[in-house]
This record gives sequence, C-alpha cells and structure tokens, in this order.
Amino acid sequence: MTPTLHEWLHQSPLTGIFLTLLAYRVALSISRRYHGHPLANTVLVGAGLLIVSLLALGLSFDEYFRGAGFIQFLLGPVTVALAIPLYNNLARLKRSAFAILCSIVVGSVAGVASAVLIAVAFDLPPQIVLSLAPRSATTPIAIGVAEAIGGIPTLAAAFVIVTGIIGAVLARPLLALLRMNDDVVLGVATGIAAHGIGTARVFQISETAGAFAGLAMGLTGFVTAVVAPLLVHFLLS
Repeated sequence: MTPTLHEWLHQSPLTGIFLTLLAYRVALSISRRYHGHPLANTVLVGAGLLIVSLLALGLSFDEYFRGAGFIQFLLGPVTVALAIPLYNNLARLKRSAFAILCSIVVGSVAGVASAVLIAVAFDLPPQIVLSLAPRSATTPIAIGVAEAIGGIPTLAAAFVIVTGIIGAVLARPLLALLRMNDDVVLGVATGIAAHGIGTARVFQISETAGAFAGLAMGLTGFVTAVVAPLLVHFLLS
C-alpha cells in the first residue's frame, strides 16, 4: 500500500535533512539581508524556523532526528577541519599561546562557577543547578558531564544551545563596546563562552577569529570536563 504524504513525512529520514537545510538556507538569506545583524544569527533564526516547522507538521523530535542525525554526524569531521585555518595562523598562535591557555582555563572555571552560584542564588532545584554547570562546553561534553555529576542530560543540552545563541548574538557587540577589535580576542572569547554556535558565527566575520574560536571551544570542553565535577562539589559542599 502506497503511504500518504503525511505518513511519508513522518517516516522518511529525508524529512529531517530537508527541513534542516531549508531552515538554514532561509536563515542565511535573512542574515545576509540584514548584513549579519546579531539578532539575525543563522542558528537563532534557523532553530526558530525548525521549531515552527515541526509543530506545523506534527513531527516529533525522534522523527525529525531520524534524518537530521546524519547532519549531526558531520560535526565531527567539521570540527577536525577547524585545524586547517588554525594552522594558517600558527605564528599568531605561538606568540599568544600562554595568554590563550590562561584565558581558556580562567574562562572555563568562571563559566562553571557563575552558572552554579547564580542558580543557587535563585534557589533553583539541585538537578537544574547541576545541569547548568557545563553550559559553556560543547553539547556532547556537557551531556557527559551532566550525567557524571547528577544533572539531566537533555536539560544540559538545552542550556548549551541557549548559551551558544546568546553568546553568538552578544560577543561581537560586547567586544566592540569594550573597543577590543582583535580577531584573536574575539575568537577565543567566543569559543570559551559560546562553543560551536559562537564559532560558526565568528567564522562569518573572520577566518582567523573562527580558527581561534575552534581551538578555544575544544580546550574549553576538555577543561570543563575535568574541572566541573570538582568545582561543583566544592561550591555545593
């Protein structure tokens, strides 16, 4: 029996792929139309379009992810490919290596500590506090850290996405306000605070900023995975 269009949309992995690519293309057009305005961030707009599309079609996340998972798989090779522009900036990396490393360590600790202390100050439930702690790490690391310390992995992933979108929107205007126009500073700050979403954003501004954001994103994830369980235990004990 030939499936109806409604059944095909719910069953086919092509639905998730098509909706993701379409949402990104529309979001990219909007971003270009408004000359890269922070509020026209492609991830922010694309995520909103996807949510509306899934609700309109009555698709569950599992049905959507049946196809979108193939796109997520490509995140690994794309992350590795960030080494290419970083290699092209090897001289600047060597000159600033110590400052960058210190910034990443301090930024990672500050990210975990600020999330935990603010959540505690607002008297949030313990599981939400623990889920917030790794919010500045990239999603797979944040999920693993949240599981290890007793948080809720899905909630941690949501906090990571929200953090990334906010960081991608505010990073450049904030640094411009502080009169910091160096691409290395922009890249490292964005990679620490806004992981992959921020990295994608600054790549649209400058390849150098994107390269250093990718480096900061990876090392922030590593430092967060090591520091977060110890720091959370210390702050909550």
